[in-house]
Amino acid sequence: MSREDFKTLTLQKKIQKLYIDGTFVVAIRYYTHKVNLYLLGNEYVEVFYNHKQDRIDKIDFLNREHTRMKFYLDQINLKIES
Repeated sequence: MSREDFKTLTLQKKIQKLYIDGTFVVAIRYYTHKVNLYLLGNEYVEVFYNHKQDRIDKIDFLNREHTRMKFYLDQINLKIES
């Protein structure tokens, strides 16, 4: 499944796709969210869970330029693509 196809899925379908085909990598705390990182094919996907409201707010591909990367890099070694 391409990035574009994944982005067009509903939130429920994204959850289902990650549950069936994704591999959980790590969870971090980021402000009001618990962010679960999954590997889906060759792409990393973040799931933003708002524990105070008991809901998933967002599912999106990992932005490797975001400052949030430092939290992941402290725990795991992500492949850096050139």
